[in-house]
Amino acid sequence: MSLSASPLAITIATRESRLALWQAEHVRSLLEGRGHRVTLLGMTTLGDQILDRSLSKVGGKGLFVKELELALEDGRADIAVHSLKDVPMELPPGFALACVMEREDPRDAWVSPHCAGLADLPPDAVVGTSSLRRLVLLRAGLDQLGRHDVRIEPLRGNLDTRLRKLDEGRYHAIVLAAAGLKRLGLEARIRHIFEASDSLPAAGQGALGIEVRADRSDLLAALAPLAHQPTWLRVAAERTVSRAMGGSCSMPLAAYADWDRSGALRLDAAWGDPEGRSSLVRVGEQATVTTLADAEVLGERVARSLRDAGAASPAAEA
Repeated sequence: MSLSASPLAITIATRESRLALWQAEHVRSLLEGRGHRVTLLGMTTLGDQILDRSLSKVGGKGLFVKELELALEDGRADIAVHSLKDVPMELPPGFALACVMEREDPRDAWVSPHCAGLADLPPDAVVGTSSLRRLVLLRAGLDQLGRHDVRIEPLRGNLDTRLRKLDEGRYHAIVLAAAGLKRLGLEARIRHIFEASDSLPAAGQGALGIEVRADRSDLLAALAPLAHQPTWLRVAAERTVSRAMGGSCSMPLAAYADWDRSGALRLDAAWGDPEGRSSLVRVGEQATVTTLADAEVLGERVARSLRDAGAASPAAEA
């Protein structure tokens, strides 16, 4: 497919949270730099409206993208910019991931006004997170410290809402994606960044993906220069683990890939039981990866290793 030299008029469908708007503005700037005319269509998604229940109980993080896909389908918008960790592992028929952009910091951030880390938490402390993945990883870390008194409570809302709830004293600490804080200039709120070995990131965390209708070859060509292939290969491997384990963005699953010194792709994954009935399962493998197909093969291998080690997909647990 050859790149189109003709400038396009492109409308970006975006959620209206401050972080989502930053992401859309970032893509708009890049596209305008290539001569395209770009406008934004702000939208409120079902995931933004339901704040009193955990995502795992109301349909998962796909609730953040459905309304944007409807805008693409009916022609109100041309592209949608997503945080990849919010994008379901299987896109609906007729839609395509046009590109994956260069990754920001993929790690988790510890945010607390008083506590430097897990070991600093006072008795009966409350830690907030919206993620089953973070819940099982936090619980594993707290268990190692013998801190069975600490409660891990749900934390919903956009980034600013979560920080406000922390500042109001509802939590002693919260765990967020470092990427979002950095993109919004809030890096000073980060007390500690977890290394991947301590808090393995979610599939696609820190990476932006752009979704289009699969029949829009003009947009696929226009967006191709924004793609970052090393990031795309990493997140393809990670997302394949999630897809193979059941496809939900709201599973207690971590999957993180990075290049090692030899140039091979190392993919680590972890699975935990949110009810605490079994121990955290961790596996990892590496392979030479040069294509998306290679990345998917590695992801399938790691998913098999997880299952062999005792992890169970939602279908198996039903």
